[in-house]
Amino acid sequence: MKKFFAVLLAAAMTISMAACGNGGNQPASSDDNNKDAQQQTQDTQKAEEPQTEEPVDAAEAEPAADVEPVELNVAYMPNYASLWSVLTAMDQGYFEEEGITIKLWEFADGPSEIAAMEGGSIDLAYIGHGAHKLCINGQATIFAPSSVHSTDRITVLTSHGIESLEDIAGKKIAYNAGSASETALNGALATAGLTMDDIEAYEMDATNMVAAMNSGTIDACTTWNPYSYQILSNNEDAKEIEFATDSVNLSSWICLPSYAEENRDVLVRFSRALYKAMQYSSQPDNMEYAVGLYAEQCAKDKEACMVETGDATWFSADMVKEGIEDQTMQNYYTRQQEMFIESGDVEGEVPLENYVLFDVMKEALAD
Repeated sequence: MKKFFAVLLAAAMTISMAACGNGGNQPASSDDNNKDAQQQTQDTQKAEEPQTEEPVDAAEAEPAADVEPVELNVAYMPNYASLWSVLTAMDQGYFEEEGITIKLWEFADGPSEIAAMEGGSIDLAYIGHGAHKLCINGQATIFAPSSVHSTDRITVLTSHGIESLEDIAGKKIAYNAGSASETALNGALATAGLTMDDIEAYEMDATNMVAAMNSGTIDACTTWNPYSYQILSNNEDAKEIEFATDSVNLSSWICLPSYAEENRDVLVRFSRALYKAMQYSSQPDNMEYAVGLYAEQCAKDKEACMVETGDATWFSADMVKEGIEDQTMQNYYTRQQEMFIESGDVEGEVPLENYVLFDVMKEALAD
């Protein structure tokens, strides 16, 4: 009944959203879009249902002479965490050096991206923490890490009587199932000594959370930027409560297991370009540049987007390489899996090598 009520809530909400888009399950494949794709060698598109926007013109890419050119459909979410490295690699020509042309498609969350990969419309994707349980359960394979953070936040309305985590007991709280949002909610409840039975939980899309918080139909939600920023900007009484748990929240780049088996060389080339971008844009002096690319991609205010640079630790290529050598990266993914086992999202221990391609990481970082 709560899920049904959440659907009615979302349907009744008429507040216009300011986000980049609501995402979709797969790219459109109209004849016009196919013609545009043939004429462009590097562009971006937003995957939305039921409509998909026309491709955006971008600079032509000249494939490297010694590699076979490849065009990849890459899924992203409209936030800095998803776009900081891939846009840098596109803008700096790192993919061009590898003979790779990128088409970007926008999605709302990781599970939707994985569903699109299973449907054959997406090749590679960025995911946040929550969707990693699908990788552990065999639906996708991780081939590159992106960032990590060890704290989470819940966004609350203080006018609804919430000043601390303990105050969320009995409140209406929205979350997005299967994503980092659900993980954050579980963490908030555990930290407060509560369970899902102690709150009124409503499952809904992240964009609808903004409308629900703005209208006051819910008391709190667990979401991510840019949605949390929109809530804080539109509600004077909104605030974030940050909490620390014995957690590791990773974001990574993924593909289907079958794709990894058949396209290892492509993964190495993509990763090599990505690591060059990560080495550059992870540096504090270059974050403003990366934010500018993200803001332009999503038609957002650059200054407003700068707040998202504080959401995580952004891996450089050196950090990934050293982390693999000293087992830090392996420990991150191990702890992450333990968290999903503790929450019941994963039944039992799964060997890391079953779903994390450390060998691809090492090869891409070898030069």
